[in-house]
Amino acid sequence: MTADLTTATGTAAGGWTDRPTTPEGWLERARQVATTLAADAVERDRALAVPTAEVQLLKDSGLVTLLGPVEHGGGGQDWTTALRVIRAVSAGDGSIGQLLGYHLLWFWAARLVGTPEQIAAVEEQATKERWFFGGAVNPRDADLAITVEHSTEDGDGELVFRGEKSFSTGGRISDVTVLEGVLEGTDQHVFAIVPTDQPAIRFKGDWDTLGQRLTESGGVVIDGVRTPWASAAGYVRTDAGWEFQPRVYNTLNVPLIQIIFANIYLGIAEGALATAATYTREKTRPWPYTPDLKETATQEFYILEAYGDLRSKLWAAEALAERAATLIEAINAHADTVTPEERGEAEVVIAAAKQVAIDTGLEIGTRVYDVTGARATASSVGLDIFWRNIRTHSLHDPVAHKRAEVGRYALLGELPEPTWYT
Repeated sequence: MTADLTTATGTAAGGWTDRPTTPEGWLERARQVATTLAADAVERDRALAVPTAEVQLLKDSGLVTLLGPVEHGGGGQDWTTALRVIRAVSAGDGSIGQLLGYHLLWFWAARLVGTPEQIAAVEEQATKERWFFGGAVNPRDADLAITVEHSTEDGDGELVFRGEKSFSTGGRISDVTVLEGVLEGTDQHVFAIVPTDQPAIRFKGDWDTLGQRLTESGGVVIDGVRTPWASAAGYVRTDAGWEFQPRVYNTLNVPLIQIIFANIYLGIAEGALATAATYTREKTRPWPYTPDLKETATQEFYILEAYGDLRSKLWAAEALAERAATLIEAINAHADTVTPEERGEAEVVIAAAKQVAIDTGLEIGTRVYDVTGARATASSVGLDIFWRNIRTHSLHDPVAHKRAEVGRYALLGELPEPTWYT
């Protein structure tokens, strides 16, 4: 199936001739993209096709360069806006919201661990060429093994990555892939950005799950990917060789991806509630077997009560996610001097935001059937996509551990130590 991504007005996707200049403008652009995606999200989900056209839509809309420097054609926006954009796109299609969220994280990877020179170079090229990022950094698998082969003129040698990853979001539709591995015989981790289209990267094409079906998150084989030492993020040449200079900000990748997750779930929940509301207004029938007969379903008290309850919970969950975003912005404002305490306090609030987003999203994904009725279970309606998407991705790491994180802070005042999941 080839996706026919057109706007609600029939304009061909990619017809934008300008770039927004304000946070509000970018959020509106994201809503336009979401409207386009929502039009056939169910059909594309069922087809399980490679989302080439969907990624092109993200490029044409400018969303892939949202965080890029303005002087290179990017949006120059902050993470508060980025998270709202991810949430908005996820309301139209959770899979494409996830792709965008992971892309923006990996676009930011140079900022997290790179040298000033690497940051400038990557952000300029990625913005100008509209790179779409994928990542083979699943921490549940063994790290990729990195060997150094001395074959370069400067004598530094090349880093050679080998191994496999069960998940690699972005996969076949990415321009570049972020790799992470450990130098052989050491405990030194190395991140590097490499071109995706090369024989040494082989995607298995085995992504076939309950939900988030268009994220290209299947397995990948890394078989001899070569990159120069100068591409090793954050490493600088010293008299003793190439060395990494650590700082607390290096560990912000996990809080960032966790708050991205929360906003994906909230966006999907928003899409579920909006889709259900349209169905209720247009198709749900009032219940005839009651003394209190109503003319329309929208007059039914139990339906009004349910929508009020779900909307209130979603607003509350969004407010907590927004609070978490302010902590991310505070850290970004002084990346070089952020303390472990600041990082830990942000992670606790993000853990709280994520668990509430999951609980709220799953409840909405289930209860929308209570307010739409039996006919809404038809496969053609596609209300199932929202619950399936949240249920699938929310298993990324056990939510119980997020609750325990917050619990240790609330009860014992303990802040989480950085790990691959905290």
